Amino acid sequence: MPEIVIVGGGIAGASLAYFLSQRGQGDVMLLEREAQPGQHATGRSAAVLVELDPIPTLSRLKIASAGFLRTPPPGFCEQPLLVRSGILLLFGEPIWSAVRAAALEIERAGVTTELLEPAQAAARVPVLQAAEMDGAIALPEDGHLDVHGLLSAYLAHARGRGVEVRCGADAVELRVEGGRCLGVRMQDGRSIDARWVINAAGAWAGQVARRAGAAPIEMVPHRRSIAVFSAPHNAATAGLASWPLVASDDHRIYFAPESGGFLLSPMDELPMAPCDARPDDHAIAEAVERLGVLAPALVPRTLRRKWAGLRTFAPDRVPVVGADPCVRGLFWLAGQGGCGIETSPILGQIAADLLIDGRTERFDARLLAPERFAHS
Repeated sequence: MPEIVIVGGGIAGASLAYFLSQRGQGDVMLLEREAQPGQHATGRSAAVLVELDPIPTLSRLKIASAGFLRTPPPGFCEQPLLVRSGILLLFGEPIWSAVRAAALEIERAGVTTELLEPAQAAARVPVLQAAEMDGAIALPEDGHLDVHGLLSAYLAHARGRGVEVRCGADAVELRVEGGRCLGVRMQDGRSIDARWVINAAGAWAGQVARRAGAAPIEMVPHRRSIAVFSAPHNAATAGLASWPLVASDDHRIYFAPESGGFLLSPMDELPMAPCDARPDDHAIAEAVERLGVLAPALVPRTLRRKWAGLRTFAPDRVPVVGADPCVRGLFWLAGQGGCGIETSPILGQIAADLLIDGRTERFDARLLAPERFAHS
């Protein structure tokens, strides 16, 4: 009987398997219902590190993970996990004044930043219309993450230390008796016993918890669409490979260089049931229109491809990590929203600490605990 069964083989479950194995906990089984790990949210992410976040807890988690992503442990992976291509965040008033006022505090928190006037931002990315912003903040130490490299390394090292990874293994329900989770029941009827069962089921985490009678935390998946198009042939796009990812909440888009062209997202967030998400053509078309306002020289005639993923949020949009208050032996590692990849190093370590030691010194675990919703 494994000591710990992890339900879900995305970046959350993989990171926990890795950090448990690094702590000497090799008696772990990871169950992934798809044929390969990371097929849903993990494999469909735009995958960037953006340490600045309007939710302070998320920003702290990202900062705490950044060191691992920039400088992984020796032998962890063959290629760099982070390409410091930079992030450029555009702001209008009154948000721009608030960002400037908080700049010193942001730097003290450990985020390298540059405040830019509109003309300076347009000089960095020549397609931008300076009149469409009141200012910008650049994050030169952040940038693109190698999702496949990170997920593969987590799983390879976990396997090397004894973790059993099973793909095509659908845990249809948790076995709960007398208020305690005893294990999981598989689709073929077999049962797997465990002392701890980890709910790392991504968009399905809410369903898993409800069927087990766990704490009633509303976990809602939201669709996000992404499209890729070829770079228009004009002077403004010269040197585009060195451009940062550009995001504008006012225009509700972000775009970045991608395979000789560009990636574009409408930053859509449509609540929906867990599923194999498909892109929203209407949302993408509207994003192209908004791109025409912010960066008209980039507007594409056709799209190369498009896809969508689900980003699952708890009510306060902060991850849920910790033992369930209603069902003993059930542990949450869910609700990472769009930040699961960039926060996986610290969340995996926090979860491993809580499971092995019952506490952690890395972070205030109360900010993540399922109990925080008890009186909401």
